[in-house]
Amino acid sequence: MGPGPANAHPRILAAQTLPLLGHMHPPFLSIMDEIRQGLRYLFQTSSNYTLLASGTGHAGMEMAIANLVEPGDTVVVGNKGIWGARVADMAERFGANVVELKVAAGKTFSLAELTAAVEQHKPALLFLTQGESSTGVRQSLAGVGEVCRKHGALLLVDTVASLGGVPLLADAWAVDAVYTGSQKCLSAPPGAAPLMLNERALQKVKNRKTKVRSYYFDLNLVGDYWGWFGSRSYHHTGMVSMWYAMREALAVLSEEGLEASWARHEAAHQQLWAGLRELGLEPFVEDPRDRLATVPAGVDWAALCKHAMDAYGVEVSGGLGPTAGKVWRVGLMGYNAKPANVELVLVAFRTGLAKQGYKPAAAAAATA
Repeated sequence: MGPGPANAHPRILAAQTLPLLGHMHPPFLSIMDEIRQGLRYLFQTSSNYTLLASGTGHAGMEMAIANLVEPGDTVVVGNKGIWGARVADMAERFGANVVELKVAAGKTFSLAELTAAVEQHKPALLFLTQGESSTGVRQSLAGVGEVCRKHGALLLVDTVASLGGVPLLADAWAVDAVYTGSQKCLSAPPGAAPLMLNERALQKVKNRKTKVRSYYFDLNLVGDYWGWFGSRSYHHTGMVSMWYAMREALAVLSEEGLEASWARHEAAHQQLWAGLRELGLEPFVEDPRDRLATVPAGVDWAALCKHAMDAYGVEVSGGLGPTAGKVWRVGLMGYNAKPANVELVLVAFRTGLAKQGYKPAAAAAATA
């Protein structure tokens, strides 16, 4: 129940035991086509340009930056946690002129702030993280795509910690490129990074003045392996068992339905916070749509995490980057977003806090 990887769905794990196929054999290419179709549903797009990058969410991040950024391009990075910081670092490595927008941990960017940045810096690309797992904030994307199109910029969104758990409507929201990871709300093991480009983003790739600096992540080549351009050519050995898992993960999600999945995650979120409030814990993030539990003064956060694992076999993590030592991070993602799992987390918190002698302020005042 930490920030990822989440537990995998049994059907998805079972799919990985299927016999291996050749990565260029027609039956396996058909599986890749099924995956592309499932990804269109996941991203809520009609774009032809969906695939799985061979690697974790970082592979999706680097594939997007390597293809959409050329030396000298201005890239505005919304940095509200560790993932914005990493994209800024990565874009600089690919020769971009990086402009970082920063807000305090636990805050998001307003549309007015993003609009002003795009108007001032006239970037080739604006990057945002929808679900910043290091701080627990959920960035609104409303209106951002339209602003980017008005000023000739591409909008790239990281959804590694959010896709499948909260709404993401790529076409309706004018998102040009988006990537995610397999191991969180999609309930699969780590190893695949779903990625989508729309036509605007693909034209950026096709009209580059310089070669993509990464051969492994060059979408002119990887896209051809995935059938983007009407042919199929060998680029690298596809991750056969991982693709089996992702086909099953997309099937499980489609059977439940995106709207039902979003509602299940929201219900788990509300259940968790109802229980945490009873324990006297406070939200780190003011926005009630996405919150983390703040570590009270005098409580050893690491000891509580150890207690949860030792006593209940439950993983709970501490903060990361700007929230280190300040919060606990509880992952209610994919197969883990169930009432019984949430209740087990609450029991671990309740007994772990009691073991340290912690009492909520109201209870302490009542017994004084």
